[in-house]
Amino acid sequence: MRHFDLTPLYRSTIGFDRLASILDSITSLDGDAPSYPPYNIERLGENEYRITMAVAGFGEEDVNAEVKENTLTIRGDKTAEEKAANYLHRGIATRAFERRFQLADHVQVTGAKLENGLLHVVLVRELPEAMKPRTIAIEGGSKAATAAIADNA
Repeated sequence: MRHFDLTPLYRSTIGFDRLASILDSITSLDGDAPSYPPYNIERLGENEYRITMAVAGFGEEDVNAEVKENTLTIRGDKTAEEKAANYLHRGIATRAFERRFQLADHVQVTGAKLENGLLHVVLVRELPEAMKPRTIAIEGGSKAATAAIADNA
């Protein structure tokens, strides 16, 4: 039984329609999730994050990062080497990969840099002005204020 009934949750929440689809996607994940390439996710500040992915053996032309519908997809595909090398041991994996990261609302990718075999992707959460906290002035209960409110309605 991997399906949850979220109907009681909808009675007391407003605007969380995506919650059910997010929970369903989490519960439907396989235990065979890919583990290559390894990565870290760091919190650099209150609204800034960085994904660091180990992509040794890949160049800038071999790695592609794309954001579409709140999903960051990072792909790597090593181009064939011109000259075949005679390896005694080959421990650096250069197989193709694809990693997907689900981004929260209002999270933007601001840059990516490949250095020393590590791909750094910087993310920033930018809340729109309408979503930032604001103070609402509360007026007194005088008759003049009540009349002004009634006139505006």
